[in-house]
Amino acid sequence: MRIDGVRRVAVAVAAFGTLLTALAACGSPGGGKSDPAPSGQAGQPRPASEDLTRIPDVGDKLQRRIPADSDQVVAVYGKGKDSAASTVVLYARQGKAWHRIRSWSGHNGKRGWTTAHRSGDRRSPVGVFTLTDAGGVLKDPGARLPYTRDPAFAAPHWWAKSHWHDFDYVIAIDYNRVKGTPPNNPERPEGEEKGGSIWLHMDHGSGTSGCVSMSKSDMEYLLRTLDPDRNPVVVMGDRADLKA
Repeated sequence: MRIDGVRRVAVAVAAFGTLLTALAACGSPGGGKSDPAPSGQAGQPRPASEDLTRIPDVGDKLQRRIPADSDQVVAVYGKGKDSAASTVVLYARQGKAWHRIRSWSGHNGKRGWTTAHRSGDRRSPVGVFTLTDAGGVLKDPGARLPYTRDPAFAAPHWWAKSHWHDFDYVIAIDYNRVKGTPPNNPERPEGEEKGGSIWLHMDHGSGTSGCVSMSKSDMEYLLRTLDPDRNPVVVMGDRADLKA
């Protein structure tokens, strides 16, 4: 019995260490207040007349990085290079035309954006990344992406109370991670220095440590809509870098 107890303690300690590694990049509180999020666009469907040949306000460099077989794009338009406020827009492709489905207010890294993300810089990485895995503390709301429910996603309760539900729902952004694994898998193929655990997750009303955050209802909508058969990606950055 004593040996079994020791083993249980060892497993718990290992799991706790894994959680801290995964959360270090994504949601830890701290830093100053962010700019207010854009308003007036949440959940609005696209105008019926809108018919797009490309993702708006995204330059050729990033436009070319959208895979030819991707039919769903989550575009995150940062307000500014050093701003934590952003607008998130979902686009879907039918034939050769992109359609604007919905848009929401959101937040990104507390210090804004970077094209050379590093661990602890509190900026969100600019780029195009696949979306392959989801999870969270709460039960699966009907996600199409593979969903891992795990209490280990829960934010530590020594964080500010406003952050406790950040990871109730999570969609992993495939930046320096192993695809096909739970979002809280701590492996970082390109090394610890490049950071990782960059997620779409629930909003706490201010900037993040590098993730993109949205309301609970917005996350539920994305989880139920993003379809692995349509190879969804996220295109993200401040407006200047997106257009470059």
